[in-house]
Order: sequence, then C-alpha cells, then structure tokens
Amino acid sequence: MAENSFQNTVEALFKGMDSFITTKTVVGDAITVGDTIILPLVDVSFGVGAGAFAEGNKNNGAGGMGGKISPSAVLVINKNGTKLVNVKNQDAITKILDMVPDLADKFTGKDKDDANTSDDIEHILNQEEKKQGE
Repeated sequence: MAENSFQNTVEALFKGMDSFITTKTVVGDAITVGDTIILPLVDVSFGVGAGAFAEGNKNNGAGGMGGKISPSAVLVINKNGTKLVNVKNQDAITKILDMVPDLADKFTGKDKDDANTSDDIEHILNQEEKKQGE
C-alpha cells in the first residue's frame, strides 16, 4: 500500500514538472530590436522530494518540488554576427574571454559602434522586464 501511495505521489510531481520546466525556461522568448535578435539564456536547477506513510489501512503521501532560475547569458544575433554576452558575475578570466571578440574586431577593422555592447543589451533587457512587469 505504501508503495502505491509513494508511486502516485512521485508520478504527480513529475507530471506537474512538465508545466514548470519547458524549453522556453532555458532559452527565453526572443526579443527583436531593429535587426537584432536577443535570446536570454538561463540556468535552471530544481529538486524533488516525495515520501509515503502507511498505518493500518490509511495511505498518506506527500511531496514537494522547488526550483531556481537565474540569468546566465544573452545570445545576440545581428548582421555583424553572433555574440554571447555573459551576464553572471564574472571572474577575471571570463571577462578576458568575453573581450576577445572585441579585440578581434579592432584588428579586422570592424567599427565598434556597429555591434551592440553589453551595456546596450542590459538596457534593452531592463526595458523588456519593465514592460512585462506592468
């Protein structure tokens, strides 16, 4: 009896997870600004717990699920190419790696004003969050 209650509890939790985690959770909805497409990327982590207790003829079961979604990066696609902008707290090595495409642009003669900077992207995302919050 306890196994049946436990199994039902676990099945109910996993059925509910379908609506909780989708592909749009990891890759957000695309935001189009002019000829630039911005795709937010996030880290998703979750935990599931379930248990059952049977005393006599009574079946008791319980379960819970929790999750955390945090921004990870932004994929920027425009006429100049594709760029991945890290929006997490960065260490020195990550900052240097993020700067490599900008250094390459300086040597190839691409104008920095043609590409969106991290500040521009953060500004656009903040405006989009304000619109969704209203």
